[in-house]
Amino acid sequence: MSTELFGQKIARVGAQLSSEWSFVQGSKVTFRPKLPRSVSYRKGSGVYASWLASSQIASSVFTLGTVAVLPFYTLMVVAPKAELTKKCMESSLPYVVLGILYAYLLYLSWTPDTIRLMFASKYWLPELPGIARMFSNEMTLASAWIHLLAVDLFAARQVFQDGLENEIETRHSVSLCLLFCPIGIVTHAMTKALTKSVKNTKHIM
Repeated sequence: MSTELFGQKIARVGAQLSSEWSFVQGSKVTFRPKLPRSVSYRKGSGVYASWLASSQIASSVFTLGTVAVLPFYTLMVVAPKAELTKKCMESSLPYVVLGILYAYLLYLSWTPDTIRLMFASKYWLPELPGIARMFSNEMTLASAWIHLLAVDLFAARQVFQDGLENEIETRHSVSLCLLFCPIGIVTHAMTKALTKSVKNTKHIM
């Protein structure tokens, strides 16, 4: 828009134009720009806050699950024949707690693409690229860690109880089950076979 004043055109874009007249100063033109009153916010702030909250939840549950299983491993290694250790390892409470934590993280990390990433091939079999992409999410990775903690502790308990029944040393195998569960199971099988072999040799002699 434009305003014509004394034969001159003055541009008027985004501003209010007002004129004043006085005998001393003559004609006076005042521009009043229209300043935006609205304050723009970053559209991504909500997404960032949501991601931060999810990251904090995953980190907290990761730490909680890790700390929760350590006392059971400590009892099996330090005092394998104590009554307290036997009673604790007979309880199903740690597996219930880990199961609840796992279900909670699984619920938070589940997306419509989860099944597609898990079974990406045409034969409905898991593929490594899809699994790697799925585990790039911290929430999914934390749920997988809780899953491993539950399975490893269950395997360690089986090794521990089998050692008590057959009078086999299990402290080294239980320790390996904490982080290297398959190796711990193999070690227990080897220890069990060697122990039986030694017992048979002594019996023959």
